[in-house]
Amino acid sequence: MGLSIQHITDYTALNNGVRMPWLGLGVFQVEDGDEVIHSVQSALEAGYRAIDTAAGYQNETGVGTAIKQSGIPREELFITTKLANRDQGYESTLQAFETSRRKLDLDYIDLYLIHWPGKDKFVETWKAFEKLHKEGYIRAIGVSNFKIHHLETLKQNSDTIPAVNQVEFHPLLNQQKLLQYCKDEGIQLEAWSPIMKGNLDLPEITELASKYGKTPAQIVLRWDIQHGIVTIPKSVHKERIIENANIFDFTLSEEDMRLIDQMNQDYRFGPDPDENLF
Repeated sequence: MGLSIQHITDYTALNNGVRMPWLGLGVFQVEDGDEVIHSVQSALEAGYRAIDTAAGYQNETGVGTAIKQSGIPREELFITTKLANRDQGYESTLQAFETSRRKLDLDYIDLYLIHWPGKDKFVETWKAFEKLHKEGYIRAIGVSNFKIHHLETLKQNSDTIPAVNQVEFHPLLNQQKLLQYCKDEGIQLEAWSPIMKGNLDLPEITELASKYGKTPAQIVLRWDIQHGIVTIPKSVHKERIIENANIFDFTLSEEDMRLIDQMNQDYRFGPDPDENLF
């Protein structure tokens, strides 16, 4: 797996054939306006082609501005946004999508995600996603923070398997059962908070960083990709954005991959999807 992913432009093929880059920039908690514009510009200049935002981040306008200013052909970019929790439901989803699309100032979105499963509306929401996909406004539809039981409910109540499930995933929460389920079902797992909000001062990681001559963040991001997981580290610093992309010139050994796998503590930095109800 690791050896075949050797460049920032390398991609995975989703279950509908759409190509999604293995590495992207996340913009959670990045302020709209100059901050997010500079972050996205720095990423695009460094060779990133995937940007991940959300209605809930309130920075879609700035992301759209940076995309337009970049001059990069639209078809070379992979733009993800997500439906805000408050907008779940069929009609409200259709309206919310149009709002996001206009803020981003794009004709279509590459990937649209249900941000959280919530309590009881995600099946109805998914029907709106299917409509938007069928009409060509979205190239791939997926979910975020869905556990196996949420995915099973969708499977039993719709015709479309999500292309992506974006979840909290890192060495302290490696979600092996969910990862295997998604692989079996043809759902691409994507990691948010891959570098654990900067909590990388862990002996196993720092030792590997020293061994490979890389930073702790680079070790963790490479571990993600070698597991076949799309990853979207967030940063507002140009140097860090470039550093996070410098993970395609080395490969972790199988032994070192297992060493990181064994660090799992089922520890979440973010909310548990079963408790984040609305």
